[in-house]
Amino acid sequence: MNGPGEGSGLPRYSVSALNAAVGSLLERGFAPRFLLEATVSRPQLKKGHLWMTLVDDQASITAVVWASQLSRLSLQPSDGDGVLVVGKLNFWASRASLSVQVLDLRPSLSSVLRRFEQVRQLLSGEGLFAPERKRTLPPLPQCIALLTSVPSSALADMLRTAAERWPATRILVVPIPVQGAVEGQICATLSHLYTHLESQGIEAIVLARGGGSREDLTVFDGADLARVLAASPVPTVSGIGHEDDTTIADLVADHRAATPTAALVALLPERAAVLAGLAQARRHLAQLVTLRLQGERQQLGRLDERLSQLHPRDLLDQRRTSLRQARSLLRALSPEHILQRGFSLIRLGTGPLVRSVHDLHPDQAVVLELADGQADALVRQIHPHPSPPAAPA
Repeated sequence: MNGPGEGSGLPRYSVSALNAAVGSLLERGFAPRFLLEATVSRPQLKKGHLWMTLVDDQASITAVVWASQLSRLSLQPSDGDGVLVVGKLNFWASRASLSVQVLDLRPSLSSVLRRFEQVRQLLSGEGLFAPERKRTLPPLPQCIALLTSVPSSALADMLRTAAERWPATRILVVPIPVQGAVEGQICATLSHLYTHLESQGIEAIVLARGGGSREDLTVFDGADLARVLAASPVPTVSGIGHEDDTTIADLVADHRAATPTAALVALLPERAAVLAGLAQARRHLAQLVTLRLQGERQQLGRLDERLSQLHPRDLLDQRRTSLRQARSLLRALSPEHILQRGFSLIRLGTGPLVRSVHDLHPDQAVVLELADGQADALVRQIHPHPSPPAAPA
């Protein structure tokens, strides 16, 4: 009887040959790079390399980030973090050991949203999202600082929009990294910029990043960045990701724009609209000036008329006319004029005028004064008028 496997046609391997065959099979039949959704478990550094276990609800596999790659990771994972790994398989034929070599990893959407909610609750208690702390944007900024990735399509769109809308505003482009573990660099850039705002004449700050997945925007969910952004001495505008994306930086900024381009639209006036407004203001001003001139002309006409009435020659004529009228009135009311009309005055000798019959008595001598002389007379009889009847009680 033959021994095990002898004559059966089965392939024969040594351990090293079997392991090499498995490795060759994996190398030929598996993608050189792949994406892996998992949860990080027990990450630990060993000799500069980061080892961890990637798990889901049914299985696990060992993973490693070599020291040469560790500093370039966009995320330093913690235990329990949901991640999306860019990796490849490592198979050590000497011990038939299989692991995932991590080339890069990003937080999974669930992990991003969980962290967003944690930071939101933390900063909400600090009052960083309070509506009353939001500042209004400057109407015509002379200079704005634009913090974004350089170069980028988002930057090109923003600069084109600024040139079209309001080219008078000076744009100071401040390059920043916008993805990965770069929160500290952005905070440092902002803090340094704050010390130069006055000397540069900067009136507003725009923090912008172009489109990407929500996971790519996780750097803008940091609590440290939010606190530094809230401490800005000038109004801030965020234009991060797409319209549906909301980050912690969006909640802290004085104004949240849906996109980077929308941030410039919100901050800069539109040149055509301003020109139309100026034209309307000019027409309104011209109408006001016309109405004012008409009013002043009318006032000058009234003053000129009044001045002509106050001319010394006219005043003298008016005074002469008034004097002639007064003289005529005095002449009409003078005793001489009355006497010339046929009336006479009666005097008691050279004494006072007789004003009543009760001042006379019979055989009394009086003097009659006429227009052309005097005559002596003697009162013979007095005939008083009968007294009017008394008014009934």
